[in-house]
Parts: sequence; structure tokens; C-alpha cells
Amino acid sequence: MPRSKKRRQLIPQGIPPGPAKPPPVPATRAGPVLIAGLCALLAIVTLAAYWGGQAHDFVQFDDDAYITRNAHVQKGWSGESIAWAFTSMEAANWHPLTWLSHMLDVQLFGLDAGRHHLTSILFHIVNSVLLFLLLFRMTGAPWRSILVAGLFALHPLHVESVAWIAERKDVLSSCLWFLTLGAWWAYLRSKKTGPYALAMAFFALGLMAKPMLVTLPFTLLLLDYWPLGRLRPGDRKRGEPVGRLLREKAPLFALSGASCLITLIAQRSGGAVKAFSQLPLTERAGNAVHAYAAYLGKMVWPSPLAFFYPQPERGFSAGAIVLSIGVLAGVSALAFRMRRHAPYLLFGWLWYLGTLVPVIGLVQVGEKAMADRYTYIPLIGIFIAFIWGIADAVGRDRTFRLAAGVAAVGMLGVLFALTRAQAGTWANSETLMEHALAVTSDNWMAHSNLGLALVEQGRMQEAAAHFREAVRIVPKLANARINLGLALAKAGQLDQAVAEYRTALLLQPDDPVALRNLGLTLLQMDRIQEAADVLARAVRQESGAADLRFNYGKAMERLGRAPEALEQYEEALRLEPGSAQGLNALGLVLGRMGRLAESIDRLGKAVEIDPSFAEARVNLGVALDYEGRTSEALEQLQQALKVAPGSPVVLDNLGLVLGKMNRFPEAIERLRQALRIQPGSAGIHFHLGITLARASRFAEARGHFQEALRIDPGFGQARAALEHLPGK
Repeated sequence: MPRSKKRRQLIPQGIPPGPAKPPPVPATRAGPVLIAGLCALLAIVTLAAYWGGQAHDFVQFDDDAYITRNAHVQKGWSGESIAWAFTSMEAANWHPLTWLSHMLDVQLFGLDAGRHHLTSILFHIVNSVLLFLLLFRMTGAPWRSILVAGLFALHPLHVESVAWIAERKDVLSSCLWFLTLGAWWAYLRSKKTGPYALAMAFFALGLMAKPMLVTLPFTLLLLDYWPLGRLRPGDRKRGEPVGRLLREKAPLFALSGASCLITLIAQRSGGAVKAFSQLPLTERAGNAVHAYAAYLGKMVWPSPLAFFYPQPERGFSAGAIVLSIGVLAGVSALAFRMRRHAPYLLFGWLWYLGTLVPVIGLVQVGEKAMADRYTYIPLIGIFIAFIWGIADAVGRDRTFRLAAGVAAVGMLGVLFALTRAQAGTWANSETLMEHALAVTSDNWMAHSNLGLALVEQGRMQEAAAHFREAVRIVPKLANARINLGLALAKAGQLDQAVAEYRTALLLQPDDPVALRNLGLTLLQMDRIQEAADVLARAVRQESGAADLRFNYGKAMERLGRAPEALEQYEEALRLEPGSAQGLNALGLVLGRMGRLAESIDRLGKAVEIDPSFAEARVNLGVALDYEGRTSEALEQLQQALKVAPGSPVVLDNLGLVLGKMNRFPEAIERLRQALRIQPGSAGIHFHLGITLARASRFAEARGHFQEALRIDPGFGQARAALEHLPGK
């Protein structure tokens, strides 16, 4: 009799087989009403901790690059902006989902900073609830799980991730982290393809929000160890083969590898990664060890906290490094020793160490020594180890459990108060930077960013003082010198501004911002040839910048090189077709080249795009007048006067056109108004003299011609008009 063959279960290709049986979950008496109530309580308390954030402003710390000055984000969800989000490596990162999140906020709320803050707060609330539900489902321990979620929701170290709008990527990617874990748990329970595919999708989206999620597959192995009990080193009978556990996660590890590669390319292209020649491996390792220990210290005693911790100029002391190594070695030894009786200790410690690896400083990005936001996911491991350890230490004694419960509520109350206070420091740029300066030393970043905030308020002298302090701390800091130059230029100290820009270029040759600012300042100083040379270099650095092309064109025009100016204006308009400024400049240069029809066409388009653009209306009126279309010219100038009633340029040109139409009383009145506003203008005196002469008021005309010559002795037209005036 032939042996019957067992039917083999078919596994969809590409999806690893599920576990032999679902991981067990400890029995619990917690019903759905209790769980729902705990979720609601957690959400309400978290919202209360961050309440007031909806009244906060954007801050001068990447919020401009991510939202307020990002033209792509400010377009909202459009085909062009979505394509940019997926192809851009701006801000030295590839995180299209983060860009889309900011775009959606702009689409819904415009630049209402409070609503942007509220979005991040809601993400944090969702993350806290998801963490609680995941822990409860995997462990069956509702009270321990809610305490861990409470620590996560209310710890002040997490304020930066929530209160900083530009750091939306933290709360967004973490939400997708928790959703990935939830889908993975569903896969382990059901052994079906759908949840596995969903976990892959959530993980891919999370990587597109922030690449720090690359460690997530590693944490799945930790979950296999505890609390799921699938990975049991030394116990092959009850555990599953390590190879099988690795194979089922291989696609997720592949996604992590791809994300690491893309991130490295993005950060290198953005110049964010420091070379080993700039920061040796020994210093990186020392900084990493110190950061691991320092984060633990700030977890226990979350003060002082700042948005930026500068690296010590000479690195951390040997004593600090040795102490940090001792702390890490001691905790590691304890966790390993207790692995059988308290596996959650080793789980939590490895979670903390592993999830911090991408940001611990071995690959140094930027100038910071550490950052509070980096603890958002890693501290979950420490919170779990702490709460489970305390619960096990207390045991079942009712008195001890009551005392521990009261202590836990008190601890969360203290954290609640600290979080509210820390969130308040993010109210605006000044409060954020001044707080950082109060709790840190030699914080050049805080000085520099506070200076930028003061520049926006027009407080140039105060801004310059902070930029000078940043330069004192780091003399080779090119950006601080550029910002100092900006403040000095806005304060009218142009020579000093030029000196700072040139120093910045010595430190950082061909820096596009330094070249741009230097060129514009030289243009303002009428040092046209120097400005043109600098702006030409700037255009080579940023060939796609429409405003640079525009200003370079202005320099060319003022040098009398109209064809080259025309070329730059046309390129600027190709890059930014809807620019009224660009169309106005192009129309002007076409008019000066005698191409009046084209000039009128471009100026007309500028007025259509921006009807309140008085300068374009004046230029269009002048061009129409030159072409003999005086009535149309008058209409444009009258519209310009409505937009800019106190403009001497508008009044001057309107008076001239009215004079040509023999409407002398109106013409003379407009020109006199222009002179009352700008009495020292030789040109307006000349135009009033011409109009008075046409009205046969020769004596008055003579007086204005003479005044024009007194103001400008080289005014040839005024001299000729005076010589030909009747009744000499």
C-alpha cells in the first residue's frame, strides 16, 4: 500500500512563512472599556501637556527651509510639487513623505503656524496611544503598558520632536514605525500574506518620512526575543531557528539597506556629512560613547534641555569618556546577567543602543554633539526596562504596589509640568534661542539664529551683536560672517558688510549665499563692475536661481550692456515665468533698445500678473506715451496713482502726460505735488519747467530750470531749455 503524502501548505512567493504557531499572549482581565478609557486618558493628558502649542509661531531653525521660504512646499499638493518631493534631496535628505505632509498642511492651513503645530501634536498623541496598544497586545499587561506610554508621551526629551514644526519627520515616521509593528504582529498572529505586505508598505513609507527607521528590522528580532519568546538562545526546542527569523525579515532589511544608501548620497550631496579628516574616528567614537551616557542622564534628570548642543572645541575630556564607558559597560553587564529572569532588561537596553546607532555620531552629520529629538524612539526601550523592572521588584504585595502606583503618578505629574515648560520655550525664535543661551555655553548656533530672528524684526544692531558673538566663538564660521554682513548691510553699513562677505568667501570660496549678498551690496553701492563680476560667479554656482539672473541682468543693464541684460532677464523668466518683476525689467530693457511693441507687451503682462505693481504701470504708461498712445498712457498712470498715491515718480510722469494733453492746471498740480514730496529732484523741476513753458508761463518755467541746474550743474537738457526760453 503506497504511503500517503502530506499536503504541503503553499506559501506565496516572496513572503516568508509565518511561525509554526501564533506567539502566546498572557491572559489579562482588562476589558475593552478599560482599554478605551486608558487610551482616552492618555490622549487627553498628552494634549494638555502640549496645549498652547497652537499659539506658537514658526522658528528660525529650519522652519524657513521646510515651510515658510520653501516655494515648492508653499504650492501645496500640485503635480509639480509632488514630483519635486520625490526627486529632491533638499535639506540633505530624501524624505518625500515629510515634504508631502508639510505641503498638505499648507494646502489646508496656509502659513498658520498654530495649525501646523497642532498637526504634530496630534501625531504625538496617536503615537502614544499606538505604543500603549502594541505593548498591551504583545504582553497582556495594561498597567505597565500605559505607564510606558505615559513616559513616552510626557517626557521633556520628546518636546523637540513634537514642538518643532520642521521636525515633523520624527512624529510622522514614528507613527509609521508603530503601524509597521502592528501589521507585523497581525502577520505573526494570522500567518497571512496581507498583513506582511501591509507591514512592508508601512515600513517603506516610514523610511520615506525619516531614514532613522532603518533599525526597525533589528527591533523585530528583539521582539522575537521578548516579549514574543520566538528567539530563545540555547533553547532550540522552544525557540525558532535564527535563520528562519532572519529570512522572514530579509525584505525589510533590504529596504533598510536601500534607505541607507539613498540617505548617504543625499547627505553627501548636501555637504552635511563630515569627512574623517575633519573629525577623526577616535573623536567620533568618544562623542558617541558620551552621547549614549548623556541621553540616559537627561532621561533621569531632564535639565537643562536646548535645541542645539555645540560640540566642545577640544572634544570631551578623557574623564568624561571613561565615566561614560563605565556606565555603558555596567548596564550592559547587568542586562546580560539578568537575561533569563528579566529578559525585558536586555531587550530594552539593546533597543536603546541599537536604535540610536544611525544618529549617535559615528557618521557625523552637522555640527551638533547630540540632539533631544534623537531619543524619541530609542528611549522606549529604557522605559520598558524601567517599568517592567519596578513592577517585578514590587511583586504582588498590595502595599508596595499602591506605593509604586502613587510614585508613578507623581513622576508623570512632574514630567507633565516639565514638558509644558519646555514646550513653552518653542513659542517663537526669541524664546527658543534665549533659552538655549541661558542653559548652554558658547552656543554659536543660538547666537546666529537669534541674530536672524532679530534681522526679521528690523533690530539690526542687536542682530549684529549676536552674529559677532557667533564669530568670536567660531572665527572660521562662514555662515555667521555672511549673516553679520546681512545685518550690517540692512543697517546701512555697506563697507563693513562687504568686508564680512569677502572674509566669508576666503573661508568658504564660491559660497553661493556670500556671492549673492556681496553682489547685491556692491550693486547698491553703485560699484557696478565689481557687482557684475561677483554676480557672474554667483550665477555659475546657482544657474537655476531666477532672482540671481535678474540682479545680474540689472548690473549688465547699468553697465550699458543691454543685449547681455536682455539674455539674463529672459533666462530668469524661463526659470520663473510668472514673475512680474522679471517682466517689468525685461520690458524696460526692450524699451531702451527701441523695441517698443515688445516692451509694451511684457509690461502689460507684468500688470496683468500684479495689478498693484505701480512701477510696472508707470513704465507701461511711459512706453505707451512714447508710442503716441497718450490716452492709454494716462489710464495706466492714473491706475498707478491709485496704487501708490504718494509716489513722486507716478506724480511726475502723470504730470508730464497731462501736460502733453494740454491739461495744464492738472499737470502743474501733479508736478507740484511731486516736488513737495521730493523737493531736491532736478528731474521734476525740469519737467515742471517744461509744462509751465508749454502753458506760456515762461517766468515760472525759468525759475524751475534754474533750480534744476543748481541741483545738478551738469543737467544739459535744463541748460538748453533755459537758453531757448522766450523772453530771455
